[in-house]
Amino acid sequence: MIYTIKDSLDPLADYLKDDPVRPHIPYEQRFGSNRAVLALTDNNAVKAVVCTRLCSSIPTSEEELLLDNSDNPDTAVFYTIWSYDAGAGRQLILEALRYVKANLPTVTRFITLSPPTEMARKFHLKNGAGIYRENSDTVNYIYK
Repeated sequence: MIYTIKDSLDPLADYLKDDPVRPHIPYEQRFGSNRAVLALTDNNAVKAVVCTRLCSSIPTSEEELLLDNSDNPDTAVFYTIWSYDAGAGRQLILEALRYVKANLPTVTRFITLSPPTEMARKFHLKNGAGIYRENSDTVNYIYK
């Protein structure tokens, strides 16, 4: 089940401390307009977490991601994901895609802002993404 962590006061917000990719992004930059933190839960246990930003462009860097405050976003950018159980990251990314498509019809692109690591590459390619663009410090994978 997808659970939306609404703000830093949410009981599940404490899971953000486990972010292995971008732990330095402050909590207040993860919540608010055009931002969502989604958790995959099962019987009240958190299985995986993904942080998402809605943008009007495809960011090539974390700075671009955090500066995009468009009133008309058309791109969901998954910029960090981690799991606590084998297979939960895959399940979460696929459910997050369905969730965004069902709840935000103006969003038509689904992109990542991933580190240029072999682990990220294997994860996204195995889960149906393709390489959209390789940047100096990041890789954008695209989901359909």
